[in-house]
Amino acid sequence: MKRAFQTRTLLPLLAAAFLAAGCLPNEPTPDIVTTPYALDTGLVSRSICFENPTGAPGAGGRAASKLGVARKGAPSMSLKAGQEVQLCDIEGPGTIRHIWMTTARDPQNLRSLVIRAWWDGQAHPSIECPIGDFMGAAHGKVMPYFSAVHSLGKNAGMNIWLPMPFASRARITLTNAGQKAVPLYYQIDYTLGEKHPRDLGRLHVLFARENPTTQKQDFVLLPKRTGKGRFIGALIGVRNLHPGQWWGEGEIKFYMDGDTEYPTICGTGSEDYVCLSYGMQQTPYLYNGCSLNENNFVSMYRWHLPDPIWWQEECRVTIQQIAWQKGLAETSDDWSTATFWYESIPSAPLPPMPDVEARTADIWQDQK
Repeated sequence: MKRAFQTRTLLPLLAAAFLAAGCLPNEPTPDIVTTPYALDTGLVSRSICFENPTGAPGAGGRAASKLGVARKGAPSMSLKAGQEVQLCDIEGPGTIRHIWMTTARDPQNLRSLVIRAWWDGQAHPSIECPIGDFMGAAHGKVMPYFSAVHSLGKNAGMNIWLPMPFASRARITLTNAGQKAVPLYYQIDYTLGEKHPRDLGRLHVLFARENPTTQKQDFVLLPKRTGKGRFIGALIGVRNLHPGQWWGEGEIKFYMDGDTEYPTICGTGSEDYVCLSYGMQQTPYLYNGCSLNENNFVSMYRWHLPDPIWWQEECRVTIQQIAWQKGLAETSDDWSTATFWYESIPSAPLPPMPDVEARTADIWQDQK
C-alpha cells in the first residue's frame, strides 16, 4: 500500500517535470474549424502571395507601383510559356489551410498549368496535377459552384480548402506547360506551430486520363498504395464518346488490405458513386454532385469526409466502364480524374502524368 501510494504521488510530479523539460508530447492542436472560439492554440497565422513571397512578419506590400511604395506594387505576374514559379517554400511544422488562385480561364491553360507539392524534403512530389482539375474544374471548364473541398467563381476565382499538413517543410511550384504567357494571381494561407500527431498523413493528388478507356478494363482512380492512408475522394471528368447511350453503369471498387479478385467496398453505378441516381443531373452539393453536364461533358465529384475510407496496409480504387443500351454493355469513353488522399511519408512516387498534349486533347471548347 505504501509503495502504491508513493507511485500515485510521484507520477504527477514526474509528468509535470518532464513536460516542463519538453520530454512529453503536448496536447494536439485543437480543430480550428469546430472550435473557432479557441484563442490559445499556439498557432501563428501567415500568408504568401507575390506581395509577400516568404510570408515573413511585416514583409508584405513593400513593392512600389506608379502610386508609390506599398500601393499594389506586386499583385501578380505573367507566367511565360515553359516557366516554373515557386509558390512557397515554408519551414514547419505547419498546415496550409487554403489556396486561392486565378489565371486565364481558357480550358487549354487550366490543363497546361501544373501544380506540384513536396512535403518534408521528399525527393519526388506528392501532388502533381493540372491546376484546373486540382481546383475543381474537369475538362478545363470553370463552372461556379462550391463543395466541401472547392469553391469556384465563373471568372476562374478558384479555391481549395483541404488542409495540407507538414512536419518540417512545404514546397509548391506552378509550371506553365502551355504555349503562351498567362496572368497569375495567388494566395496561400497557412498556420505554423502545429502539434501534429505521429501518424501524420500528407495530402497526395494524382491526375490521370484515358482517352479513350479500354473496353472490359476498369479505369484506375487510385493505383495501389501501401502503408496507412485515407481516401478523400475524386473530381471525375467524363466525355461520352457514344451520345446515343448512357455511359454510367460502371461500379466503383475499393480493394483494401489484402483484397485480390473482389473488393471490400463496391458501388452500384457511376452516378450512384457521386450519390445521384437515374442518370446525371447538374446538382453540386457539399460532399457530392455534378457541376457540369453539357454537350456530353460531365464533371462530378465525391468527398469522403463524414464517411471516411481508411486503409491499414494497401488500397487500390477502380471504376468499371459499363454502359446501358437496351441492357448492360461494355463501353469505352474519355475519363479523367484528380484523386485526393492522405498517406504518410516516405511514400511511393506518383505514376507519370500524361503530357500536355494528352491532357489538352479533345477538352471543352469555349464558344468564341
